Parts: sequence; structure tokens; C-alpha cells
Amino acid sequence: MRHVIKLCWAAALSLAAMAPAARADDYQLSHNQRISCSRGLAPGKLNTATCKSYTYLFNTKTSEYFRCQVSLALTRDNKEVINVQTDGGCTKKPRIFETDGRYDFDATETEPPNTNSFFGPGGYSVWAADVTAQKVRGCIIISSGLGSDISKCLDMTFQ
Repeated sequence: MRHVIKLCWAAALSLAAMAPAARADDYQLSHNQRISCSRGLAPGKLNTATCKSYTYLFNTKTSEYFRCQVSLALTRDNKEVINVQTDGGCTKKPRIFETDGRYDFDATETEPPNTNSFFGPGGYSVWAADVTAQKVRGCIIISSGLGSDISKCLDMTFQ
């Protein structure tokens, strides 16, 4: 009877140890992070620098993903740093594929807005692939400038 109890405890501990590892394998960070910074002058000889960076966190089982962004704003005069502010978070985005599977993923964004950008802040592209089949989907998401983003995905054909 003691052997059975010890065996049950060993099985329970090994399952408990494996469960977090299995969950950790369900997410992948995009391979294409970017950072952009801008500087501005304020009245009274103050300088402000603002930097933003983003990445994407992808669920490799469901094809849902999150767009994550972090920003830092630094204000200084000629002698000292006056203020540092940070902000950030992740926003959930829709699934790329309708069914669960084993997927790979990457994403990239357009450059920050400039005088040539008439669609507002630009957009981003997402690529996802089913790693168990020859299946790739490419998506482009752009800001319409009218409130909602426009998102279109296309399944790739292989010739």
C-alpha cells in the first residue's frame, strides 16, 4: 500500500511539474521588435525625448495574439532630468486561424507617422503558418483614419 501511495505522489508531482512547461510553450514572442524615438523642445529650454517600442505575443495553439507596447518620456533641462514617465500594455487581437493547431508567427509595423502618411498612424502586417501543414496566412491591418482599423488576411497559394 505504501508503494502505491508513493507512486501516486510521484505521478502527481511529475504532472504538476510538467503543466507549467506545457503552458509556457503555447506562447511565442515575435522576432521583429522595433524602437522609435523623437525629441522636442519645450518653452524654457526644456528637452523632451519620447521612445516607443512594440512586440507581439502569439498563442501558438489558438493563433490569438496580443500587440504590446512600452513607452518612455524623459524631460530635462541643461542640468538635470526633471521627469520620467513610462506607460505600456498589451491589447488582445483576433485569431488568425479559426481552429486550434500548431502555429508559428511574426509581425512588423510601418514606420511612425510622418507627412507622407495619409492613413494616420500606419499599420502592421502579421504572418502566421501552420507548422504541421503547408499553410501560411498573411494579414495587413491599417488604420482607416476614420476610427476603426481595416484588416484583411489572405491564404497563400503554393506553385
